[in-house]
Amino acid sequence: MTLLSKSDILGADDLPTRDVEVPEWGGTVRVRGLTGQGRDAFEMKMAASRKNLGAVDDVRASLAAKCIVGEDGERMFTDKEVVQLGRKSGAALDRVYGAIREVSGMDEGAAEEAVEDFGEAAGGDSPSD
Repeated sequence: MTLLSKSDILGADDLPTRDVEVPEWGGTVRVRGLTGQGRDAFEMKMAASRKNLGAVDDVRASLAAKCIVGEDGERMFTDKEVVQLGRKSGAALDRVYGAIREVSGMDEGAAEEAVEDFGEAAGGDSPSD
């Protein structure tokens, strides 16, 4: 097995994409997997929202806005357009959301674990004496 160098790792094209048929929108969209930073931010947003409010607004639209890309690989939606996107079909957003979770390697329990980990880190007992 070849040991990777820093340049190998940083130069790797490791963000998979998938084309998702969305009949409610009349065609196909391309989604790209989350970066490590993007996934952390998404999970922390969910954890903070659940901890403080018990609910998270526009989860599917927020993730879709970050991961729907055009043919050029650039984001199609800005963070300011999340509310507009959230007003679209729930079935369509759920289909896109599921594809993003799959290409990002997020299992069903990942967000829930992040919420639990966040709660323990923020309010858990200190192991020091």
